[in-house]
Amino acid sequence: MWKKYVSLCVSAFFTCLNVCAQSAWMEWEEQIGEEANLSSWEELYENLSELAEHPFNINTVTKEELEQLPFLSDKMVENILYYVYKYGPLVSLNELWGVEGMDKQTQTFLKDFVYVGNSVEKQAFSWKNLWKYNKQEVWMRTDIPLNEKAGYADIPLGEEEKFASKRYYGDPYYLNLRYKFQFQQKVYVSLVVEKDAGEPFFNLYNRKGFDFYNASVQLNDFGKLHTLVLGNYKASFGYGLVMNMGFSMGKYTSFSTLNRAGKGLSKYTSMNEANYLQGAGASWKWKNRWLLTGFVSFRNQDATVDNKCITTLKTDGYHRLKKDMEKKNAVFNTLVGSNLTYDGKYFEGGFTAVYNVFNKVLNPVERLYNRYYPRGRYFYNVGVNYKWYKGKFVFSGETAVDKQGKIATLNQLTYSPVVNTSLIVINRYYDKKYQSLYANGFGENSRIQNETGLFIGLETSLLSRIKLLCYGDFFYFPWYRYLVDKKRTIGMEGVFQASYSPLNSLDMLIKYSYKNKAKNYQDTEESKLVLPNIRQRLHYQLTYSPLSFLRWKTVVEYVRSEVLKREASNGWVLGSSMKVDIPRLSLRTSLSGIWFHTQDYTLRVYMYEQGLLYAFSMMSLYGRGERWAWTMDYNWKKRLTFQVKWGWTHYRDRSAISSGAEEIQGNNKYDLQFQIRLKW
Repeated sequence: MWKKYVSLCVSAFFTCLNVCAQSAWMEWEEQIGEEANLSSWEELYENLSELAEHPFNINTVTKEELEQLPFLSDKMVENILYYVYKYGPLVSLNELWGVEGMDKQTQTFLKDFVYVGNSVEKQAFSWKNLWKYNKQEVWMRTDIPLNEKAGYADIPLGEEEKFASKRYYGDPYYLNLRYKFQFQQKVYVSLVVEKDAGEPFFNLYNRKGFDFYNASVQLNDFGKLHTLVLGNYKASFGYGLVMNMGFSMGKYTSFSTLNRAGKGLSKYTSMNEANYLQGAGASWKWKNRWLLTGFVSFRNQDATVDNKCITTLKTDGYHRLKKDMEKKNAVFNTLVGSNLTYDGKYFEGGFTAVYNVFNKVLNPVERLYNRYYPRGRYFYNVGVNYKWYKGKFVFSGETAVDKQGKIATLNQLTYSPVVNTSLIVINRYYDKKYQSLYANGFGENSRIQNETGLFIGLETSLLSRIKLLCYGDFFYFPWYRYLVDKKRTIGMEGVFQASYSPLNSLDMLIKYSYKNKAKNYQDTEESKLVLPNIRQRLHYQLTYSPLSFLRWKTVVEYVRSEVLKREASNGWVLGSSMKVDIPRLSLRTSLSGIWFHTQDYTLRVYMYEQGLLYAFSMMSLYGRGERWAWTMDYNWKKRLTFQVKWGWTHYRDRSAISSGAEEIQGNNKYDLQFQIRLKW
């Protein structure tokens, strides 16, 4: 009983004294409301963490560098560059208030990615300067298990064969190492190695050591050579209907990213073991307006193979169980692609072509919902993207076709009467038979297929301390979908969000979202219906920074799920956190707590939690319980950083956590992580 009272007292305390445990740009986590965004958000988090660790000099920053920041619109990028050009080198970041259209939120985010430096500090490339002015880093992270999972339990003598498919091959420790070499924005070299918990390490089926090796080299702006990538890399062109391995902010955040095309080739430094190419690519500049890109990839991929046919492509990257090892590197993929881009003053356009082939036939086990999924050995797609500026209007989009001649098209019109106000209309049509293995664009489905929709949105910050965002998205699916056994279903989503900053030290945000989407519903044991599933979410947060070293934050969220007035379930979440910086001791610490009460899994909520550097931490919570986390960072002379994180999740509605090989007996789950980084 005493534990319950202590927990309630501590929760109440932190609700009153809640301090945000993250940098300002991580406030984007409040925009995430759907599970489909999490994997892409993890990669964006890594990219932005790297940019925040190596900020741009505002006095020498380029258009391409600013365009890496997804909260900046094209017009804002232009205004920032014009301000620096017109008024000379900045001496303080507070001068950013003079940029036309600059609002408090944008300025707060931008401060994490830029600094004021000498306007002529960049050194010309030479081998001498390369070794003299480079920046290098090496860091190691490990996760220590504090609970025993079923996959590590001892196997009864004589029953080894029976439990072979449920027993992890390796130890329960997670380990990754990273090395990075950088010379300004021109040369990047990185090496990433990783061993997931449960994977063997220098034994059994993995005698080479780590399970995943990721090496990448990138060169930028060497004469006519715009970009050269070697090793593992990403490629993104147009608006994602042919090739997009980057991150699309989607409709959950600022509209500024919706009409921004992919930025071509880039290094790959993520731990994700599926979403990358392996080989080489290069881009050449021609007459300052044209950019020609060619790339090739050869790589093994995990897959389930049955009778020489690929039934599923495995993308989770785990190789812990016997069945995982059977799928490891089971197929080989070859990809060749090219892109030609024109970047004019009033018009931008591009042409992309991608061809890829497997050494086995891709043939998923047919179901109604996947009848038109990609099938065969080879695939190719061709797309044309375009962007036209006319006064206060911007028209942009992409149209693509596959090997069968099926079409996918996305077109959008943006009207900006002033720099900080945008009205956007997006129309999309993705044929139910359109096939592309590397497409990732705007839409409700996870695939660019089987969808028609109309999106209308408004974003404005006419008052410097008030920002509004609202939109409505109406979508139609002509064919069956996963867990929807009916053709021709419709749905809609609406969002209203307002943020208010009455003081520089005080921020408030309120967001309401409504989604109506068809889903299977089991009415009786004999009958199954397809009915509208309505999910509503009301989110409020308050952030207060009374002192420069202290930031407080409170989050309250209510969620409700209903199936056509037949069944309704509700959930509540109350979160708080505290962060304290002690510069004199080079120490930073944070403490956070979350109380959650939801009726079922359909009401699961996602809450960002302060984690280690480059380690994205988004908690998925459902049921009844609490979550506590503590982090501590120590920085010695800005060269050596030591980080530790401890977490505890306590459930009040179960006696076992998770299932299968991940099952933990009891209602408490603990986690402990360490990371050390050396810079020179």
